[in-house]
Amino acid sequence: MNLSNDNHLSCQLTLQFSNTGETLKDYFEKMTGKRISLVVTDNSSSLLSIRSKTDAVSVRMHWMFLNAENEVIREIIDFIKTRKGRTPLIRKFINDNQVCLKKGEQKVRQARIFMQGRFHNLKEIFDGLNNEYFEGTIIASVSWGKAKTRRIVWKRTLGSYCRQTNAIRINPILDIKNVPQYFIRYVVHHEMLHSIIKEEKKTGRRLVHSPEFRMRERLFKDYAKAVSWEKKWI
Repeated sequence: MNLSNDNHLSCQLTLQFSNTGETLKDYFEKMTGKRISLVVTDNSSSLLSIRSKTDAVSVRMHWMFLNAENEVIREIIDFIKTRKGRTPLIRKFINDNQVCLKKGEQKVRQARIFMQGRFHNLKEIFDGLNNEYFEGTIIASVSWGKAKTRRIVWKRTLGSYCRQTNAIRINPILDIKNVPQYFIRYVVHHEMLHSIIKEEKKTGRRLVHSPEFRMRERLFKDYAKAVSWEKKWI
């Protein structure tokens, strides 16, 4: 299996799911029962390559896959195990993540200055949160993501943080009059926490939202109100 960038395949990250090469390698070996040689690259022409060798399976992947959702990771595992079958989730993930590719560097810079929405200004929100909760120490960029379609699944794409580009992106579907600013502040605050709190590994399992993360998330003054609003409307 070798997915290239011949068709200008792309990348938008979903923050909650952040792996390391080591944790992915361990997980691949556990789920496939095979010895895995995993190399994480910045190669924008060959994004995902899976090849069988004499005593192992060689996997080379672009670092964007460190942020892939569980469904995408499971599809990679299924392909390693069976060496056949369609891979629609992998291809969709790549198509949604162009910003991670070298050829997309200009788009990354453009995205970083897209902070003023129609109803909400992310720079003002980010700066206010940075001063109030982080003593001004967060240096990540923040921007609205690119609106692609009205058929966006809200809950899975509210916000994301890419550690490699140190960029926070917020789903533009939230930039409407009926979404209260305290909820957008809650989403941005959540992603800012991801920028400074790394996942933990406990008994072989990833803790994307560690006890420290959950504790600090609850320090957000409108936490209960935001969670209540999300359950009611999203």
